[in-house]
Amino acid sequence: MAAETTGAGIGRAPSSRGSLLAAKPKSADDSRAKTAEKSPKDEPVGEHPFPKHYQAPSLDGGVGWINTAGPIDLKQLRGKFVILDFWTYCCINCMHVLPQLKKLEHAYPNEIVVIGVHSAKFATEQDSKNIEEAVLRYEIEHPVLNDAQHKIWDKYEVTSWPTLCVIDPEGNLIARNGGEIDFELLDRFFKKAMLYYRRKGLLDTTPLRFELAAFQVPTTPLRFPGKILADEKTDRLYIADSNHNRVVVARFDGTLVETIGSGQAGATDGSFAKASFDHPQGMALAGDILYVADTENHLLRKVDLKKKQVHTLAGTGKQGHGWPGMEEVAGGLVARKASWTGKPLKTALNSPWALTLHGHDLFIAMAGLHQIWKMSLAKGDIGPVAGNGREDIVDGPQLPSQPYEEGYSSFAQPSGLSTDGAWLYVADSEGSSIRAVPLDPSSPVRTVIGTSHLPGGRLFTFGDVDGQGRKVLLQHALEVLYHDGLLYVADTYNNKIKVIDLRQRTCQTLAGTGNAGGKDEPAAFHEPAGLAHANGKLYVADTNNHLIRTIDLKHGNKVATLEIVGLAPPEAPKIDAKPSFPDAAQVDLAAATLKSTDGKVRLQVALELPAGYKINPLAPLRYLVEASEKDGPISREALGKLTEVEEKSAKFDIDLPTSAANGSDQLKISLAYYYCQTGAEGVCKAANVIWNLPLSLSDAGQTSVQLPFKVR
Repeated sequence: MAAETTGAGIGRAPSSRGSLLAAKPKSADDSRAKTAEKSPKDEPVGEHPFPKHYQAPSLDGGVGWINTAGPIDLKQLRGKFVILDFWTYCCINCMHVLPQLKKLEHAYPNEIVVIGVHSAKFATEQDSKNIEEAVLRYEIEHPVLNDAQHKIWDKYEVTSWPTLCVIDPEGNLIARNGGEIDFELLDRFFKKAMLYYRRKGLLDTTPLRFELAAFQVPTTPLRFPGKILADEKTDRLYIADSNHNRVVVARFDGTLVETIGSGQAGATDGSFAKASFDHPQGMALAGDILYVADTENHLLRKVDLKKKQVHTLAGTGKQGHGWPGMEEVAGGLVARKASWTGKPLKTALNSPWALTLHGHDLFIAMAGLHQIWKMSLAKGDIGPVAGNGREDIVDGPQLPSQPYEEGYSSFAQPSGLSTDGAWLYVADSEGSSIRAVPLDPSSPVRTVIGTSHLPGGRLFTFGDVDGQGRKVLLQHALEVLYHDGLLYVADTYNNKIKVIDLRQRTCQTLAGTGNAGGKDEPAAFHEPAGLAHANGKLYVADTNNHLIRTIDLKHGNKVATLEIVGLAPPEAPKIDAKPSFPDAAQVDLAAATLKSTDGKVRLQVALELPAGYKINPLAPLRYLVEASEKDGPISREALGKLTEVEEKSAKFDIDLPTSAANGSDQLKISLAYYYCQTGAEGVCKAANVIWNLPLSLSDAGQTSVQLPFKVR
């Protein structure tokens, strides 16, 4: 969201690419920035790699936590690197950073903790419930703090989305980055930084666990459906089942026809069952060919509905940055003409979000580059046709003569497309505007409803106001649909469907109370993002409700919910790996002789937790019992199964059924447990212990044996 910054101070180009910079102290007093001390053994550890570090401000000031059982204090994370990701869930650049952070979290699960600091742009984004839905939609695996009032944003002197702030294991702010950043740069940064802290013994690699919202979410047939397409001729609905990574095909009555894609995130071509997508969005249909914007793969896919095959049509699979066709020469960028076109499979795309067809031209809302692109299906080339690449709401000539040249049309994360055959209509989401791009390239872009007339603050002017002309306000509209002289709009953050009369330049609410909900009467939606029309009905992808809704335009705009009969979520991938207990403490117990009572022997687990700690009641407590003898006295049915303890406690019993009253065996009892400080449940430590127990059964034995362990 480069155009929405107030000055990041690092000279970012409109592509919103950033670079990791060392933090600077807030004052000229560098007394807080001392060079490295000697290790206890007086071994040289080198200069402090970040001499201008200073104590990171606290996280006080937020209004709620997501993906954690309780608030988190940075002091609880001493010994870890902490990345604060300042983001807002509407922001395409923030979306691009999230998968890079996920790769980093998986690469350094015990050294790095990411905390999202959600500092909202839109009013709707201030609500913790809406943020939680975004956390689930983006499949975020780290804690997120709702910084609704921008108090933490101000403490850390953040000026743009996204911004990363890095805190070291001693609690010092050591670096920051404004703009997008990739895993490779982050990886190099932390590989170097960790050397110093490891040598000083400051790195704590104890595994942590956070109570993710995803742990509590039930499965649904659709998962955050994005765009939807209707074809009256074939009685077909095509639904981008985005978070199930597939396209669902159904009839208008809700009968399931088929699904396209395995349901697993990927970019595999092939049959419907084997092909894979990554959070697909917009679609367009030409006969038996369905075109799909495979958004998070940065690809366009071609689906042959007759042959039931999926092929990659455009994109390299890597996110494109900057103006297409720019070349790097001697460390600088040399731009080709703005009207550059390239070969589809050799041209990197950037979050294609919506598609529409006009003749043999496939138009693309390239959300990540703030442009409208076109792929000529006849000529086989692709490139931008409108937008100077600056994130803004500006009318004017469609394409500049030079990249980023001012005085030409600007878009802000275009996310919806439709056409009447003469104009392209664009849902320009970050500017809460509806734009019109003439198919005649010599004519200028204009704004139908929106903020282009304002001298400033065009990306920050939004609301929920019906009426005429410049009085109308929308809030992050993600979809526009032309039908019979009217434009239907998914006014996403207002939870409404609206209709624009192009002649009168009026905009009125068609359905929706404005409050998030899923009822048909009174009609309520929750961040709808897709629209289609067929047979007098609007079909709505009601994204956060995981539903398809209908609006009957012929009968008083009555709203109903469409049930897709027979649709189920994709099967989860099978995991055959044996349960593991990494870095488990080993406890060798003295041989014990037990007596089988009622066909069972009892093992008594007794964990001694540090003062002030408890077993986390929300986390799983699981054990696995194994035996070395094939024909030992413990029943084989009790062995090799990962078992969860229902009553979470530091002390519990394991009753093992026996197959004989006498005999001996060598038991291995593995336990995975999670513990946290009482009253500070936000940070939960993960640990494993394995008891090795030589066991004999005899009528003269004791009734139970204790499995003790002192947690340190």
